[in-house]
Amino acid sequence: MTVSFRDMVEKLRREGHLEDIGKPVDIRHIAALVDKSEKALVFHNVIDYAMPVISGVANARERIGAAFDCDYAEVYKHIDAGLSKPIEPEMINGGPVREVVLTGGDVDLFELPVPLFSIHDGGPMITAGVTIAKTADGALNAGIYRFLVREKNLTGIDIVTPNDMQRLALQAFQREEALPISINLGTHLAINVGATYRAPLGQSELAIAGGIAGAPVQLTPGQTVDVPCIADAEIVLEAEIMPTGWTKPEGRFGEFTRLMGGLHWNPHVRVKAISMRKDPLYYALHMPWEVILPGAPNREAAVRRAFKMANLDLVDVNITPGGSCYFHAIVSIRKRPGDAKHAILATLIASDIKHVVVVDEDIDVFNGTDVEWALATRVQADRDIVTVPDLRAKPLDPSLDITPGITPITTKCGVDATIPDHLPKERFERIEYAYADSLDLSDYRGSESEASKPSDVTDISELAGEVKAVLAKEPIYFAKLSEIFETKGFKALARALGELHSTGELWQDAQGRLCLANSEFAAEPPPSI
Repeated sequence: MTVSFRDMVEKLRREGHLEDIGKPVDIRHIAALVDKSEKALVFHNVIDYAMPVISGVANARERIGAAFDCDYAEVYKHIDAGLSKPIEPEMINGGPVREVVLTGGDVDLFELPVPLFSIHDGGPMITAGVTIAKTADGALNAGIYRFLVREKNLTGIDIVTPNDMQRLALQAFQREEALPISINLGTHLAINVGATYRAPLGQSELAIAGGIAGAPVQLTPGQTVDVPCIADAEIVLEAEIMPTGWTKPEGRFGEFTRLMGGLHWNPHVRVKAISMRKDPLYYALHMPWEVILPGAPNREAAVRRAFKMANLDLVDVNITPGGSCYFHAIVSIRKRPGDAKHAILATLIASDIKHVVVVDEDIDVFNGTDVEWALATRVQADRDIVTVPDLRAKPLDPSLDITPGITPITTKCGVDATIPDHLPKERFERIEYAYADSLDLSDYRGSESEASKPSDVTDISELAGEVKAVLAKEPIYFAKLSEIFETKGFKALARALGELHSTGELWQDAQGRLCLANSEFAAEPPPSI
């Protein structure tokens, strides 16, 4: 897999996942046009700007799969590789991002085509910046944050939520020092996914990204800050988080919950240099889908790892878009007694998942109707719904009770929508149409018509005797019996069975299969009848 954003864009173009727009477009219209598109879009003629804008790269699962050279359902395997076999980044001196370097008075953020997204946004904001900072021991931390453009060389940075970047900025603020950072725009999805993974302490997000891609992320030294940048990014902003504290109003922002967040109080960021390719693409990460969809494989990988540790037989997992690819999981399992409740607990601790539905392997976790059917037919609320209070919450959950200065907690919920162990399995046998696997409607279409050939005349009494001999051996469903006697014709078989019924010789077993009356297979009527 390539780790170049440029190569990834070309691959999406070749495979029909991207459309080039040559007509002039108002920068205010970009977000709405991307939302209406079934493909990623490249706007080559943005009014008043020299640089093209690309957006919607990760707005659909199939595009994410294409970027990772696999089906979307296999993306989690790359993340597992990144976690189990991380590859440390390598330092080079140079790279495409150093083709043009602007410093001092030449730095002008207003020349970047930064779109407006929501009508309630505080202004144009940089959304796709993979931000790198150094820890006290020289290790690199990476994450993706939003930067509201304020002046030609000044932005805010949205780090109001507790995370490693906030911690580093707070430490620098307490020392009354600026925190050097590089903001990398236009990087491969492997780097974006690695940067947003909640890495264990001491594990590098950039090393995870290298493991995901199967190749090290190449870094080059900063020219005005002591922090490296990604060598083949489209654009890099070398900057410092100013030691002003969380005192500047910023926002509002559209959040991954598909809701508008409130006004935040954040530090300012001073941009010292802009470096870029000679022909850069400005990547405008489209909110919220380009945030939530690439994040789903992270949580899927976490669930799979939790199930492996818990010795549960996982069939499939869906981190649902309806749950913002964050709060909701649907998992299917091959169940042993007690496994469903165990699966609920394993899923709820795997990530910040809030609600989980556990289903049997016959349920398609990606089919909402199938899952709802399992909920309707396999769940008793007092028996199958599990709630777990006082757990860590995602602060952006708008349903939380928020008390200033107190870390919010949540109650998580799991639903066991598997077939109860103590109930007879025949209650849950699906309707299966006879011959569904072998018939094709197109074979019966067309204008030609031919007369059907009637079956040969059959001696019904003789056929009834043959049917009786078969039923004496084992119970058989009508459909199977019709296959055995297919040459006799459906109508003749029905008449033969009617004759056996009229003589009191035909019966059924407990599963509804045809058998002979008074045989060992015959079902007994309930005592109350």
